[in-house]
Amino acid sequence: MTDSLRLERTGPVVRVTLTRPEIHNAFDDSLVALLADVAVTLTAEKGIRVVVLAGEGKSFCAGADLNWMKRMADYGHEENVVDSVAMAKMFEAWNRLAAPVVGRIHGAALGGGTGLVAVCDIAIAAEEATFGFTEVRLGILPAVISPFVLGKIGPGAARHLFLTGERFDAARALEIGLVQRVVPGAEIDATVDATVQSLLAGGPEAQRRIKQLIPEVLGLSPAKARSTTSETIAAARASDEGQEGMHAFFDRRRPAWREDD
Repeated sequence: MTDSLRLERTGPVVRVTLTRPEIHNAFDDSLVALLADVAVTLTAEKGIRVVVLAGEGKSFCAGADLNWMKRMADYGHEENVVDSVAMAKMFEAWNRLAAPVVGRIHGAALGGGTGLVAVCDIAIAAEEATFGFTEVRLGILPAVISPFVLGKIGPGAARHLFLTGERFDAARALEIGLVQRVVPGAEIDATVDATVQSLLAGGPEAQRRIKQLIPEVLGLSPAKARSTTSETIAAARASDEGQEGMHAFFDRRRPAWREDD
């Protein structure tokens, strides 16, 4: 697609790969804008069932590009606001992407790179992967990524890791919920592929609605969530997909969305 990003589509699966290996796939403003556009496009495009997000070379994403950071150091307040809003919109677009997002995480995932891990629905990490919210050691803070990270790891782990800027390993990332699987590096591609196949077994409309439902009911009491959850399941049961799925189950056949498996 560009020198910074590669898109590959195989049937209903799209792989998005950061392609700046010489700088560990670090962000700059142009890559942020490109990632935002890609997320919006993939959400609008029909037939996409799963998106895999990966990095080329030794790392997944090492955060901000040093040259970009040098430019930002000379920005005034308004320029910094514009820059930060653009990055926030990029993370929001990935967080709202309609299809499930699977992260293939290896090497370093630092700063904004760890934020990208947080917006993946299912993040699969190689055992040797390293993570860190390192901003505080530069006298800044992980403000833009904080809503997405807090949604994954909660305030307890965030307080520790945000305040210290300590790097942590894949086992710790799994423990706090930042990633969902940790496997030997040699097994990561097979694990990603198996996860994609597992996702393709689910109803695509149901998966899209699940991604919307979680933030809608998060933090609500069962009583306050009752109206939303009842309406949601009623609509799903009466939908074409819900009817097809239930009839396929009783007929002991694959539902229509799996006919090409």
